[in-house]
Amino acid sequence: MAASPISSSAAKPVGGDAPFLQIKRIVKKFDDVFAVDEVSLDIQRGEIFALLGSSGCGKSTLLRMLAGFETPTSGQILLAGQDIVGLAPYERPINMMFQSYALFPHLSVWDNVAFGLRRDGMPKDQIEERVGQMLDLVQLKPYAKRKPHQLSGGQQQRVALARSLAKRPKLLLLDEPLGALDAKLRQRTQLELVGIIEQVGVTCVMVTHDQEEAMTMATRIGVMSEGKILQIGQPADIYETPNCRFVADFIGSVNLFKGRVVEDQPDHVVIETPECKHYVSHGITGTEGMEVHVAVRPEKMTIQRTQPLDSERESLAEVGFNLVQGTIQDLAYLGSLTTYHVKLASGAVLKVTYTNTARHEASQLTWGDTVYVWWCGSDVVVLTS
Repeated sequence: MAASPISSSAAKPVGGDAPFLQIKRIVKKFDDVFAVDEVSLDIQRGEIFALLGSSGCGKSTLLRMLAGFETPTSGQILLAGQDIVGLAPYERPINMMFQSYALFPHLSVWDNVAFGLRRDGMPKDQIEERVGQMLDLVQLKPYAKRKPHQLSGGQQQRVALARSLAKRPKLLLLDEPLGALDAKLRQRTQLELVGIIEQVGVTCVMVTHDQEEAMTMATRIGVMSEGKILQIGQPADIYETPNCRFVADFIGSVNLFKGRVVEDQPDHVVIETPECKHYVSHGITGTEGMEVHVAVRPEKMTIQRTQPLDSERESLAEVGFNLVQGTIQDLAYLGSLTTYHVKLASGAVLKVTYTNTARHEASQLTWGDTVYVWWCGSDVVVLTS
């Protein structure tokens, strides 16, 4: 199936001022345990919003409350201004696509897509037209007579999507939409799925534990932990400017240093950690002596055998800062990049990612090599929680 000629949805603006979906202080308790704890969230019409978190964080419970399969302990859910908390699932203009796809094995592809339309009593000629449109949309019309077991995993996923969109829901819910696919097929399907959703124009809320899936598909991401949403933002914002240690550590890889502020100026901050002194080329809200964590992504670090020259630094103010020496303890060659694990004198181990731009590196680093690792002050994120 060819992908639609679109760029990543993360770069696309979503119009409209009034939120299409409003979740207001939603709480869900099971006995004395808060599965969802005071979650408030606004989603715009046409947006693809991802709830991202590990198992048990509450994201699936929140999705099930949107679908009507769970009743909130308290709070409101407004869809286009209407409170839908009291509506049964079949009364809501919402469809949900499950991770298992839940296709009927005894029905053909065509009948699977038509199932909900028949249940609603749609006239036969309209069903014929609508199913044809949906199968064209997911490029499965030649497979209309096949049974689900005669299809690949990716084709089954598209049948499930066509069935979910056939009733033209106002809101589409996706529960781990690509979780049943192998890694390579999942990567290929991500943008295809986004293209179909955007072509239809439906608002979408998806649940996933896969960071890459959320980053690729979503307009915005809400990172959840222990029933709460910790941060909401566009994929680049979540990755580059996490607001706490959990988000920094959960989204991608990160090196965290614990230390305290020893100099706090409007244009820079100096933070002392057991490993080194960090020069941060932007100010933070805080005072000297404040305990913080410094976060640096592995790909923002440079690794080399020799100490960097002053001219290599981002500014002369950074000379003597943001620099450590260590020994390569381990490495993983991944084709396009190599990840080095560098052990420092403090006992800390840094993860450094090096892009393999040349086929054969003359000065390739290996186990046991003594190396310098350094980074720019503009790439440092200071976390106060």
